[in-house]
Amino acid sequence: MQRDSISEHSESPFKGKTGLIRIWNALHYSLAGLKAAYQLEDAFRQEVRLALILIPLALFLPANGLGKALMIGSVMLVLIVELLNSAVEATVDRISLENHLLAKRAKDIGSAAVFISLLNVVVIWGLVLFG
Repeated sequence: MQRDSISEHSESPFKGKTGLIRIWNALHYSLAGLKAAYQLEDAFRQEVRLALILIPLALFLPANGLGKALMIGSVMLVLIVELLNSAVEATVDRISLENHLLAKRAKDIGSAAVFISLLNVVVIWGLVLFG
């Protein structure tokens, strides 16, 4: 059986971990990522604060279970998209801090994704509460 053309050395040494060790490591990496995003990304901190208001509010507003789930899910989606946007921005900045059309495009597209996720919150909350 022929090996894949990708060298073993190009893979993370943690890729071979399985089972509970992998889950434990993944938990720690995820918590480190959340901590870094909260400490270093102003937009993420603002959106977490918004989520801390909107999620409990969704639980108390007069909507059925599905409506509440949609409202909370739309807020959580903003956090997810912001984390991905921050990861893209950090990667682009790691590659080069010089102004480049493709770097600008990548960052602008990430920003657009966050903007659309925020519009999604407005639309879903509006439809659930007034639609």
